[in-house]
Amino acid sequence: MKVVLVHMPWGSLDVPSLALGILRTAAGAAGHDVQVRYANLDFVDWVVDRLPFGLAEYQYFSETSYFQGAGDWVFAGALYGERRDFSTFHRLLADAGSSPTETATTAALHELVPDFVDALVAELDASAPDVVGFTSTFQQNTASLAAARLLKQRRPAVRTVLGGANCDGVQGAALHRNFPFLDFVVRGEGEVAFPRLLDALGGAADGLADIPGLCWRDATGAARANPMSAQPLPPARIVTPDYTGFVERLDASAAAEWVAPKLVVEGSRGCWWGEKHHCTFCGLNGSSMQFRSKSPGRFLDEVLDLARRHQLLDFIVVDNILDMAYFDSVLLRLAESEYDVRLHFEVKANLRRHHFQRLGEAGAVQVQPGVENLSTHVLRLMDKGVTGCQNVRALREAQSAGVTTSWNYLYGFPGETAEDYTDVIAQLPALHHLDPPIGAARIAIERFSPYFNQPELGFPVLEPAPQYREIYHLPAGELADLAYIFTTVPRGIGRDEAAALDAAIERWRAAYPVSRLTCQEIDDRIVLVSRRAAYDWSVCELTSPVEVGLFRLLEQPRTATTLAARTPGGAAVVQPLLDRWSELGIVFREGGCWVHTAVESHNQVLARIDHHRAAADATARGGEDRHAVAAG
Repeated sequence: MKVVLVHMPWGSLDVPSLALGILRTAAGAAGHDVQVRYANLDFVDWVVDRLPFGLAEYQYFSETSYFQGAGDWVFAGALYGERRDFSTFHRLLADAGSSPTETATTAALHELVPDFVDALVAELDASAPDVVGFTSTFQQNTASLAAARLLKQRRPAVRTVLGGANCDGVQGAALHRNFPFLDFVVRGEGEVAFPRLLDALGGAADGLADIPGLCWRDATGAARANPMSAQPLPPARIVTPDYTGFVERLDASAAAEWVAPKLVVEGSRGCWWGEKHHCTFCGLNGSSMQFRSKSPGRFLDEVLDLARRHQLLDFIVVDNILDMAYFDSVLLRLAESEYDVRLHFEVKANLRRHHFQRLGEAGAVQVQPGVENLSTHVLRLMDKGVTGCQNVRALREAQSAGVTTSWNYLYGFPGETAEDYTDVIAQLPALHHLDPPIGAARIAIERFSPYFNQPELGFPVLEPAPQYREIYHLPAGELADLAYIFTTVPRGIGRDEAAALDAAIERWRAAYPVSRLTCQEIDDRIVLVSRRAAYDWSVCELTSPVEVGLFRLLEQPRTATTLAARTPGGAAVVQPLLDRWSELGIVFREGGCWVHTAVESHNQVLARIDHHRAAADATARGGEDRHAVAAG
């Protein structure tokens, strides 16, 4: 059989599809020849000849407008073979803050994309495939459905398959049930199901009813949905993706002028924190939260093999959370090697200094630490397992290690109050030298999250987000099964408080490039250097043993009581210093704790690295000496 897997808009341009790379490997191991078509790059090459269109425009549809569904609405007309009235959707975009240019481009693309789908399908049809599969994540649903519909219309004998994150659980069954041109929908992990489906279509294996999670149609045409597997795939069976041809296709595309290629890898699936404490707003991992991790040696070998094969050093690690065992295995080996790989990880914000240092030494140029808020009360409502001061410490330690952090400030949690934000906002000028959030946003209710599954947590009435009614011609009950984003009565802070937070974060983002607060130990004193608009001092020296000792204690979040107990003179000495340092913007206080905010100077970091390396060398030499004595 000839099998083609298609990556439709609005898949990311700079990385290959992990899902299709995995399916290509899994199907190949089962004896099937599978080709991957990067139709998202085809679309770029097609659209640049018709509209003023660049990376910013593509990212608006692939990323920025996700919660408004602009990317899916663009292809909705092609899905249903009609042109849509834009007035209602225009209002949705305008209310969400989309610019006039973005809304105009949305309308223009809606008119144009049926021609793109027609041209793509004509090429797919001409290649005479037996099976064509589409992966759907984020805003790839309607583009994939539109192509599948037209292909099935032109080539009735072709078998169409849809899979991906948008097909998990009831969503996949709803897609299969409502779009009869989809022959099959694969729900859940596809490494086993997809090769078995191909075997079944070739008559070489058990029937369709035996494939876990598969949606199919019986002899009468009735839609059937097999139960999903109760056991997630063990890590040993998570295969290495095959990205053959991606780099060459990107190099030949107009998108090569916009982005540099990166590779996508995964060391684990699930979330070890979510197994114990599922963050209340998080819908990631869908129906499979169980954490499974590849062995460190295997994961490292995969990264290095992919780097050699594709001559690329930039990697996005898609794990929802980094396996802590990787710090003393994968990251240590990368730090000690001569490989100059550059990695992006998602980590937990309670990491300590040595963790961020190891990440930096291993080539982690960016991490997503899941900071999300700086109020301990709100973080507890999220069940994040960290405090506001721990989050500030994470931002500080990451910057000291030369690791960029990427994060968003979230609000709108049941039980939060204005006081959870006012005191933090007042202190944000003290943090202007640390990586700011990308922005602030009220949470949306995501399928699979505790807020979705447990109405008693504060959101008893949920409806599919309004864009679904504009995109799909489906009754309310079917939309409720298909949707991932839901709306409800807003909770938490109101519009005024949210606007104040937005404004404060915009000031932070504007000030960050020219702001600085560093500390360096010189002999028996600590020198702080500041360049922040809210403070009129540039150099401050801590010279007394009490000041130096207290500042060192503030490397970790501590209560005033703890600080007083560990400082000569107690509270009578500590509290005036904390008050003074607060005025200078060198400490952050929240939730009854304090932590200092000064980033280690570059010289300080180098000195500490040299110290640790010298200690490690001495330990190694000692081990060699002991071995020599024992051998003698």
